[in-house]
Amino acid sequence: MKPSQPSRPAQSAPVRPLDLLAIDGLLTDEEREIRGTVRTLADRELRPHIAEWFESGAIPARELARTLGGLGVLGMHLEGYGCAGTNSVAYGLACMELEAVDSGLRSLVSVQGSLAMYAIWKYGSEEQKQRWLPGMAAGEYIGCFGLTEPDAGSDPGAMRTHAKRDGSDWILNGTKMWITNGSVADVAVVWARTEDGVRGFAVPTDTPGFSAPEIKRKLSLRASVTSELVMEDVRLPADAMLPEARGLSGPLGCLNEARFGIVFGALGAARDCLEAAISYAGDRTVFARPLSSYQLTQQKLADMAVELGKGMLLAVHLGRLKDAGTLAPEQISVGKLNNVREAIAIARECRTILGANGITLEYPVLRHANNLESVLTYEGTSEVHALVIGKALTGEQAFR
Repeated sequence: MKPSQPSRPAQSAPVRPLDLLAIDGLLTDEEREIRGTVRTLADRELRPHIAEWFESGAIPARELARTLGGLGVLGMHLEGYGCAGTNSVAYGLACMELEAVDSGLRSLVSVQGSLAMYAIWKYGSEEQKQRWLPGMAAGEYIGCFGLTEPDAGSDPGAMRTHAKRDGSDWILNGTKMWITNGSVADVAVVWARTEDGVRGFAVPTDTPGFSAPEIKRKLSLRASVTSELVMEDVRLPADAMLPEARGLSGPLGCLNEARFGIVFGALGAARDCLEAAISYAGDRTVFARPLSSYQLTQQKLADMAVELGKGMLLAVHLGRLKDAGTLAPEQISVGKLNNVREAIAIARECRTILGANGITLEYPVLRHANNLESVLTYEGTSEVHALVIGKALTGEQAFR
């Protein structure tokens, strides 16, 4: 008689990665409802098209803005002017669901709400708020945020764009680079040097002398509009200047808003990769067994799920601090540094589980990994955030 083969243990019901740490128990009913609403729309109206948009390097930006405005996610964490006025965690969860589809879609929302709209909401005059914010919240107007320059990225204090007085008007000259939404924007929030320090300006993009050529041939964030802003003797009235922003604290305050959304958003990309890898490993047969049944595969999945869960705990904690008004810039840096770094590591590891299939647009993992290369850099590189944390720990300024 042949010895009987040992039977494999019965398979238990799998859990979703974020259920491993019972993350939902940390959220309110309203937060879960908002997350579910955004996820439903994303799955129905965005996910079916994202591979095509990424491959073609083009998105229907105005249509998307109106769709997202109708959903209420544009400037959703701001109060008044047609904005939803949700808490920070709800905003973060919306960012996570959008980035689970693609970082480019979350970037559209982040730049619109946390950079352009926030700058006008926080630093603008009442007339500027009334002119721009309701239309931006509805997605009828699109905004962009002009801070980064070709030779001034991590060091915004080195910007060359300048604005000079000419009677009661301002004359704006300079170039901005890597500007999301730039070519489709109706209003650009542009930061420039003046005799009074760095000031912000709300610039209608149909102003003579303003142009925004789109940047092509990207290998990352292809489902996103990225542009250069060129200003050649752009004449602006005195009331185009944001009256409440003086110095670099203005644009840096806006960047902290956008960085917070990234803390959640990057986890959406990581979650989507991990769920794709788990599904693939369960369906793929190797040596007559599911790939998911091998110890090496389970080790990879376990490690990634642990890092995803830790990142989510960090994100929710930072959201609660933000809503309490106690969130410090170095704490945002901890979240951005950790969660983007772990998200890109998860995306790359998931690609190994999918093997050669992982390099195609039939699966999301390499698309997410490519996008996260940009997320790792924008709104502060990993090196910059490490130095922010280092300064908090030592009291020593290491930037210069």
